[in-house]
Amino acid sequence: MVMVQAIVRPEKSFAVVEALLDAGFPALTKYDVAGRGKQRGIRIGEVTYDELPKEMLMIVVSEEDAPLVIDTIERAARTNVQGAFGDGKIFVLPVQASYTISTGARDAQAVAEAVEA
Repeated sequence: MVMVQAIVRPEKSFAVVEALLDAGFPALTKYDVAGRGKQRGIRIGEVTYDELPKEMLMIVVSEEDAPLVIDTIERAARTNVQGAFGDGKIFVLPVQASYTISTGARDAQAVAEAVEA
């Protein structure tokens, strides 16, 4: 199992969530974050915004499903054909274990239950 973490523009979050749902990945966690990439914020006139609002999406999937999830997020989060600064970033991390609190299910069984729910 792997955790795919995607940091996306807030205005693209709904499109990404819908694309993941359509691709068969309904279970995820989403929360508001703020940060900056290598462009170090944005300057508008005299004002520099060091940190910009973003949304973080986290989804745990099998290693085999990770490429499809990553592709789905990339396509839905891009602002145009080639993308633009600030479109976001995707990280993939190994997941050692997964536990469902309500049922006590562990590992792959817990991931399967999350997809079925």
